Amino acid sequence: MIPTPWICIFLALAAIPFIYYGIVLYSSFRFFQRAPGPTSSGRAFAPAISNLKPIRGLDPEAYDNLASFCRQDYPEYEVLFCVGDADDPTLPVVDKLVADFPECEIRVLFGSGRNATNDKVAKLARLVSEAQHEIVVISDSDVRVQPDYLRTVVAPLADPQVGAVTCFYVPTHETTLVQNLQSVGMLADFYAGILVAWQLEGVKFALGPTIATSRTRLSEFGGYQAIENRPADDLLVGRLIADQGYRVELLPYSVSTVADYQTFRDLFHKRLRWIVVMRHMRPWGHLGLIFTHGLPWCLAAIAVLPSLPVAAGYLGTYFLCRAGIIWMIGGRGLKQSIPWKKLVLIPVWDAMAFVIWLISFGRNSIRWRDNDYSIRDGMLVPVDTPEPD
Repeated sequence: MIPTPWICIFLALAAIPFIYYGIVLYSSFRFFQRAPGPTSSGRAFAPAISNLKPIRGLDPEAYDNLASFCRQDYPEYEVLFCVGDADDPTLPVVDKLVADFPECEIRVLFGSGRNATNDKVAKLARLVSEAQHEIVVISDSDVRVQPDYLRTVVAPLADPQVGAVTCFYVPTHETTLVQNLQSVGMLADFYAGILVAWQLEGVKFALGPTIATSRTRLSEFGGYQAIENRPADDLLVGRLIADQGYRVELLPYSVSTVADYQTFRDLFHKRLRWIVVMRHMRPWGHLGLIFTHGLPWCLAAIAVLPSLPVAAGYLGTYFLCRAGIIWMIGGRGLKQSIPWKKLVLIPVWDAMAFVIWLISFGRNSIRWRDNDYSIRDGMLVPVDTPEPD
């Protein structure tokens, strides 16, 4: 069959995701060429730190996660928790930390003292206000770190042009199909997009598992209280600090997180929540994701011109690119084990991600911590809240 000009044009469009994949590979290679550890000048920069941890409920492996922040190779720091009330199931874990690490300064605050939709951000507003030190390191409760963590993430703040520091996160272990599928998505999809953004426009966001900044930088945009009713607080903190003219530094360094989801449904809602929020925050960028979904374009090309050369060329190039991205980011960059059985999940993840992307265009609500919220004018609103007159 001789392809018509229109078929040739369509086949060219179907190859656009390959260009994107090439940019991902190039960006990833450049990014991970950098040394992750602090420089000699960075090591000399060791200001006192307040390590801020908003807590809600008991995470899996909570003691190991929180204890890792008490084992830091750092001269002076405090660990400051904020829980909802005295009945929070994490409190016995915190009490054990106090007993096991008497040399570590640990404080606990009860309640945010605020009435906000985003309870985590309301707690962070109080944590920042009651922190003893100017430099603050914010991390989620499911994060686990190495002893060099504080020294590494704070070092770039020695440069006055750096307003915030963030880093990647990887799973502590992957024991189920769902967890392996999530890992494939993080490496081939989420981190791929982050590294392309770093290459093309710089980092104008932060990742929730780690944000190192100062109370001054936060206060300059109004602090956490200014975003306590908005979604994607981590992304917003980075963006608002970048908008002030400061650099947000993304490190080639990773912390670990313990999965708090076990079912395909949990993973589906987690991904859908993220993609719906992105559609509201960056509508044109969200629409442009159509040219990052290589699998449906490959299948469409085969449907338009069904032949062995087209099928082998498109699907072969697609799989090699996607496997290369996972190896470049996960294996070479983040030093993760990438078994071949994980690579088999690439088309499974890509098919799911494409379906979720399509669904996101019809959704204005998200599910977060077993509650449903609408997004109205960039704000989180509980679904049972009536529309304003």
